[in-house]
Amino acid sequence: MSRRILVTNALPYANGQLHIGHVLEHIQTDIWVRFQQLRGRRCVSICGDDTHGTSIMIRARQEGIREEDLVAGMRQAHMADLAGFEVEYDNYGSTNSPETRQCCEEIWTALRRAGMVSEQEVTQLYDAQAGTFLADRFVKGTCPNPECHSPNQYGDSCDKCGRHYNATDLIDPVSTLSGSQPEIRTARHLFVNIEKLHAFLETWTQQGGHLQPEVANYLKGHFLGEPLHDWDVSRPAPYFGFEIPDSPGNFWYVWFDAPIGYMGSTKEWCQRRGEDFDAWWRSLETELHHFIGKDITYFHTLFWPAMLHVGGFSLPTKVHIHGFLTVNGEKMSKSKGTFIRASTYLEHLEPSYLRYYYASKLSSGVEDLDLNFDDFIGKVNSDLVGKVVNIASRTARFVEKTGLAAQLEDGRELFDKTAAAGEEIAAAYETGDYSRAMRLVMAAADEANQFVEHQAPWTLRQDPQKLQSVCTAGLNLFRQLAVYLAPVLPRLARQTGELLGDPIVSWQQSQTPLLGSAVKKFAHMMQRVDPKKVEAMIAASAEPAEAESPSAAASPDSDAPLKAEPLAETISFDEFSKVDLRVARVLAAEDVAGAQKLLKLRLSLGGQHERTVFAGIKGVYQPEELVGRLVICAANLAPRKMKFGLSEGMIVAAGGQGSGEIYLLAPDSGAKPGQRVH
Repeated sequence: MSRRILVTNALPYANGQLHIGHVLEHIQTDIWVRFQQLRGRRCVSICGDDTHGTSIMIRARQEGIREEDLVAGMRQAHMADLAGFEVEYDNYGSTNSPETRQCCEEIWTALRRAGMVSEQEVTQLYDAQAGTFLADRFVKGTCPNPECHSPNQYGDSCDKCGRHYNATDLIDPVSTLSGSQPEIRTARHLFVNIEKLHAFLETWTQQGGHLQPEVANYLKGHFLGEPLHDWDVSRPAPYFGFEIPDSPGNFWYVWFDAPIGYMGSTKEWCQRRGEDFDAWWRSLETELHHFIGKDITYFHTLFWPAMLHVGGFSLPTKVHIHGFLTVNGEKMSKSKGTFIRASTYLEHLEPSYLRYYYASKLSSGVEDLDLNFDDFIGKVNSDLVGKVVNIASRTARFVEKTGLAAQLEDGRELFDKTAAAGEEIAAAYETGDYSRAMRLVMAAADEANQFVEHQAPWTLRQDPQKLQSVCTAGLNLFRQLAVYLAPVLPRLARQTGELLGDPIVSWQQSQTPLLGSAVKKFAHMMQRVDPKKVEAMIAASAEPAEAESPSAAASPDSDAPLKAEPLAETISFDEFSKVDLRVARVLAAEDVAGAQKLLKLRLSLGGQHERTVFAGIKGVYQPEELVGRLVICAANLAPRKMKFGLSEGMIVAAGGQGSGEIYLLAPDSGAKPGQRVH
């Protein structure tokens, strides 16, 4: 029986334009969907805009328009950006739709019926001038940590010391909406008691392969080991959203209706296509796959399955979670021009470049991905232009008049070998390990290029039959690569189909040679990445830093850290080489009860090689931030018995002792657990 699959991508928030970080996830989803369709499965992809909340309400006020007009305009902009990157959805909806409201009411009724809703008083900061309660992002003040007291910090956490707190704890808070000092007010909120589903959630998260192992371990270590907190699912007026039918004056919190937007968008598609909604959301025959970033893991792996379970809907078959995007090894920066809007990228560069680069970096894990522009230029030019397209450009022009031969005589063994590699490539796509799929495809491209180079068709003009045979083999090898790359490079697949008169529509086309057909005049398929265009894109994205004086960027580094901790005495190279530094992945991280500074980390050095390490980074890094990321571990230290357990190594970090400044050292994206640091 053919698989029937429903795929969703996290809904972009309608408060701003898409940037290349957003695009990462949409490309990841689109590749998986295109792969499934190429394999002959019925795979429907659903997305839409997340449109509710205080941010939308405030921005609409500032622009002097209705919230509905704001989100409608942003939806069109998002759809245009995604289309520019060749990301296709069967339906792109909006949470501000009748269909989503209907699904919200159905799940809410089920939660009420199950006795899972309660009322509690909540104390928040209120801006009397703006007439609204303040979300954390709309209030700033001085960090309440007595060891920090950094000014100009947001209402949930401090950028300087990493401490998390309540907005009401801020010292001298100020509303970013009006500049006034907010008041403390109390309002009635509605809560969902998901602790009643603790046993169900523990089973679902830990069994069945619904989550990546590191995510399942993270949930078990940080949330499921103790009672789950009630979930605040309402906000008082004024608020842009759906008013709760049985609680006038209260609105469903944006994170209540955001995932339900998947259902609302599906319902729109069903109504347009005459499909049965229940066949997609209440059927064991349909697989449900979510693609999200790790920042919204909590909502999609605890609250969302709880809502679906109580409402009688299908549970996710798999939640595919990816890490964050950095650019040139750092967070995206407006001042450095690396905070790049999707539309700005498209004004300067081809979408195929970024689709391939992201694919070459995405694995089945949750590690962060770095977009290094030097690597980006080199990889695209080498792999796509120098290897893949190069095969067609060196062979197609010789058979424009004769077409392909009727038999595959030359290169048959290599064709069969490349065909056999198809299942291994498909398995990598299936698990989301696109980077492995790309490595396998490029290995095949290397062999195809070696074949063409060895046969040298440009020297065979005096032997037309041999020339046709060699070029037929070369173009069939190229076509195999185009099929394997079709989920990533749909434009190249279309170009290949046009060149050879046979549209690429099935993975199976990689298994049988195309023979005896015409070949059209070859046209350039892909240009090399021009470094000047990359520079122009970065320049176009650069904005002045808000809190930085013009001379700050040019000032020399302070020598205060070196004075605080002077250089140690010189050691020999042989002495240093005894330290075995290894790349490790954090599988789990948790607080150590009774310890002021320690976190307990479980590290993977690859395979079954794991280490437990106690690290003095508590209060600087939150445990959930660490899971999945790569760190550097001193792996050959003798185990050290501590009060809280046995520490089997140490992780490497920068910062002054006792200063509160700690910065974990980590390798660039692409490093593998177990690799030695030289």
